[in-house]
Amino acid sequence: MFKRKSFIKIKIVLIAAILAGGSLNASKSLGESQSSSQKLVDKVWQILDQNYVDGSFNHQDWKAIRQQYISRSYTSKKQAYGAIQEMVAKLGDRYTEFFDPQEYQALDNDLSGNLTGVGIELAENEKTKALTVVAPIEGTPAFKAGILPNDIIVGINGKTTQGLNINDAVKRILGPVGTKIVLTIQRGKVAQTFKLTRANIPIHPVIYNTQTTPAGKIGYIRLPEFTQTAAAEMRGAIKALEKQQVQGYVLDLRSDPGGLLDASLEIASMWLKKDAIVSLVNREQVKESYNATGHPLTNKPLVVIVDNGSASASEILAGALQDDKRATLVGTRTFGKGLVQAVEPLEDGSALKLTIAKYYTPSGRDINHVGIQPNITVELSEAQQKELALNRTFGTSADPQYASAVEDLSQLIQTSATRSSLK
Repeated sequence: MFKRKSFIKIKIVLIAAILAGGSLNASKSLGESQSSSQKLVDKVWQILDQNYVDGSFNHQDWKAIRQQYISRSYTSKKQAYGAIQEMVAKLGDRYTEFFDPQEYQALDNDLSGNLTGVGIELAENEKTKALTVVAPIEGTPAFKAGILPNDIIVGINGKTTQGLNINDAVKRILGPVGTKIVLTIQRGKVAQTFKLTRANIPIHPVIYNTQTTPAGKIGYIRLPEFTQTAAAEMRGAIKALEKQQVQGYVLDLRSDPGGLLDASLEIASMWLKKDAIVSLVNREQVKESYNATGHPLTNKPLVVIVDNGSASASEILAGALQDDKRATLVGTRTFGKGLVQAVEPLEDGSALKLTIAKYYTPSGRDINHVGIQPNITVELSEAQQKELALNRTFGTSADPQYASAVEDLSQLIQTSATRSSLK
């Protein structure tokens, strides 16, 4: 069985971490420090040995690697952390990472929806290794400054990011609220400099409203991230819109980089009947399927907007709705992350995030590196993306993807009304 704390996660959120642990008591002996560090290194090795999705461990002698790292001498936890990061890096998996206590506190804050920082979802391009923006979080300093999905961070405070991994980049970007940071962004052939001020970032996963169209009143719901509160807020939004007697829904998953698997499953059950949502397959090819609970909150027509910033948990939801023909997808191809991670907290406050499975849509599609192609493709130019971000006109008539979604939804509402009248 997969652990219930498993989650789909593409990103490292750039946030100011709360200091937590990570230093040894000065009264400990060198021998105690050495033993403790070796045990930590071995614990991480054991977790990977038992659970990592690739049984070949990137075609390496995993037992020899264990011996290599537990035979080292460690005089501090910092040395042990560095060794663990080296060991984990040998797997060649950008989604499997070790977090020291400070970084794990930041990750935990992220999942809880308590963030501070500049508000960028960051990933490493698998081919070029470039630090690439998956999406800016709506309403944050990065979003307001006009940073866009697929921007490449080439400089942090005047220093190049070439050869820098995500963890090191995050450490450079961390800092207290109110402090300044300068990011150099490569967008196509043009380099741009963004001067940002770190801030508290309130994450309100669900934003919704009603709009009147020629086909009747519709409900618009925007979900920026699958946090711990996302499912409850989505449930509240749908119930509120049902009371207002909307005729159909537009669900906006653009620039939603994912989050918790449980949130994705709960939200899918609000739209689907008893149909499949997703299947997870571990390294022993053991398959675990997740189905809707059978208690949808609405059966009204639905259109979902996606783009290349829609990743992982967003893709699970979008893929299930598309395969079930419950919704039409409008926009551009999604990011393409079909892997599942779990977080294993460790005794000293650090943690290991590791890939434990691949996932497949209900029809058996493997979307990893491929993404999900929408039913209706509506591309946005760079100028249009910037205009929407700066003027915050998502979900309005000035938003071409939303306008297309409303047009398709209107047709679905009319078709649904015609069928009802013929019964």
